[in-house]
Amino acid sequence: MSRDSTVRVLLVAFCVCLICSVLVSAAAVGLKNRQERNKQIEKRRNILQIANIFDPARTVEEQFKNIRMRIVDLGSGQFATGMDPATFDSRQAARDKQNSYSIPADKDSAGIKSRSRYMEVYLVADQGHLQQIILPVYGKGLWSTMFGFIALGPDFSTITGFGFYEHGETPGLGGEIDNPVWLAKWPGKVVYDQNGEVRITVIKGTVEAGSPDARHKVDGLSGATLTARGVGNLLSYWLGENGYQTFLHNMQKSGEVLP
Repeated sequence: MSRDSTVRVLLVAFCVCLICSVLVSAAAVGLKNRQERNKQIEKRRNILQIANIFDPARTVEEQFKNIRMRIVDLGSGQFATGMDPATFDSRQAARDKQNSYSIPADKDSAGIKSRSRYMEVYLVADQGHLQQIILPVYGKGLWSTMFGFIALGPDFSTITGFGFYEHGETPGLGGEIDNPVWLAKWPGKVVYDQNGEVRITVIKGTVEAGSPDARHKVDGLSGATLTARGVGNLLSYWLGENGYQTFLHNMQKSGEVLP
């Protein structure tokens, strides 16, 4: 066969592609467990940081031993039984027709269309007494679905921390939801009013310190009105009656002391 023949060129190209694809596939399979492990560690680090209990001098695994992950049935507002928190994935469950709930359009303020019937929550306790509860939240921004956590104190209404760990908003605009200065405005804000209604919201502009409802408002983001509105909308959904509200109400009534 001629060295410059079309068949020889195609054969060489095919062999090179085959060898490269095998190497890439082998690397992907071989690194999958490590990638999943790193992803889990990063998620746990975010939870610790949002709860303001992260210590960079200690390993994430060591610190996370003080946090209990539980699964909640959002319909009943009770802890679910017979489910393994270690293997539960709320994103995967949201794509499973048997475990998902289609959200009516008039109630879908987060713009997510469907969600899992179950969600994981993270409990921070001291000698069995709840100090913080950390809730996963997500919803549509301007360009992406924003995934984050909100931490509440033992009154189940006062925010102790808030932040996002995954989104695709525009850097310098909507991406300012990652700005530590803006995130520092959230602790101390209050989710519910005296009637139990969700009042927390992101306004356009700056909150007037002397206004009677200042504790329910957070400053907006200049140049990112739609992203900021998305943040307010997703919190309205997840902390409302179709999200965690029934569960939080049950926890508040029970005054549960964690084992």
